[in-house]
Amino acid sequence: MEEVKIIEIKKSVFGENLRDAEELRSELKEKGIFLLNLMSSPGSGKTTTLIKTLSLLKDRLRIAVMEADIDSDVDARKIREATGIESIQLHTGGMCHLDAEMTRQGLENLPLEGVDLVILENVGNLVCPAEFDTGSCTNAMILSVPEGHDKPLKYPLMFSVCDTVIINKTDVLEYFDFDMEKCREYVHMRNPRAHIIPVSAKTGEGIPELADWIYKLVTNWKNDSSYA
Repeated sequence: MEEVKIIEIKKSVFGENLRDAEELRSELKEKGIFLLNLMSSPGSGKTTTLIKTLSLLKDRLRIAVMEADIDSDVDARKIREATGIESIQLHTGGMCHLDAEMTRQGLENLPLEGVDLVILENVGNLVCPAEFDTGSCTNAMILSVPEGHDKPLKYPLMFSVCDTVIINKTDVLEYFDFDMEKCREYVHMRNPRAHIIPVSAKTGEGIPELADWIYKLVTNWKNDSSYA
């Protein structure tokens, strides 16, 4: 197996991040590359959900993946071995987030010729990643059933900045005090337009809907010049 490329990310200046993010979005639009920023807490099943979803998308879209973490190349290896999709690991040097300049550094180390979709799996954290615009075209996050349905109340910014909320591990709903309707209510308190998709990465339930949703986002963005 080919060695995974590891990119050591340098910290950018926070005050310039919004400007950098807008510039990056414009550049990606010109190239026709849709960037999806995927966030969650550790242990939510982010990588497993991504693998299952990529398996349904890889014949419909040309995809690359950036895996962000404080250290290790475990997730990038998992993605590459399970799906065959080009994946690189971004080391954040101890920081719990990526910003636009860090994201750009990662993109510069991906072979992007002909790529439709880049998925950035952000550092596992419900606070810091929500505070930094990565330059993505859309933000999505995964909330797992064991974390509880009240997380939108406790981490308002994360749910406010996410256009899509994926509720994972529905296969264990009967074992946890998780109220799906209350969760939907709390998510929509933070973001009335958020699209909510319940899934089980273990059983595959809901994964086709998630893959279709991502495909729709990418194709609409590519075909509509009003998307920024």
